[in-house]
Amino acid sequence: MSDADLAHGIATGYREAESELCRRMSPRIRLYGLRHLRSAAAADDLVQQVLLRAIEALRAGRLRDSDKLAPFVLGICRMTVIELRRTAHRQQHLLEEFGGALVPDHRSTPSLDNDRLGRCVQALAERERSVVVMTFYDERPTAEVCVLLGTSEVNVRVIRHRAIGRLRACMGATV
Repeated sequence: MSDADLAHGIATGYREAESELCRRMSPRIRLYGLRHLRSAAAADDLVQQVLLRAIEALRAGRLRDSDKLAPFVLGICRMTVIELRRTAHRQQHLLEEFGGALVPDHRSTPSLDNDRLGRCVQALAERERSVVVMTFYDERPTAEVCVLLGTSEVNVRVIRHRAIGRLRACMGATV
């Protein structure tokens, strides 16, 4: 199949022509990606992006000279690499400018006083302590906790809410 036949076949919806385009152009696109992106994973991603864009463009009939299929696909490849580089540059610039605000300062984060928390949990009423332990330690859903305690889901949520309030007060939380 010539390039012109291939382009015409894709434009008319011939699926085997699309498969043939992928078979022919994938190695070239991957090699271009390896050379310009210097990563095998990025080159593989480039192959998928370029082939998708090329097939969409060919289906829409945007290839003027059907004998120039390979340069058309490699042009899409070149433009995609430029776009990827611009995106990476923008991301790097934004990270440099705003990255400090995104990373939490661990020095200002208060540490958890496990001994105090243990005493506070022990000070809870038995039912509240059971709900808190089953919910947060055992990671059981509310529906399961209510079955185990023989109460309604609404009641479990109320008990949990009140217990968390008591734990906050016991721990001296300001929020």
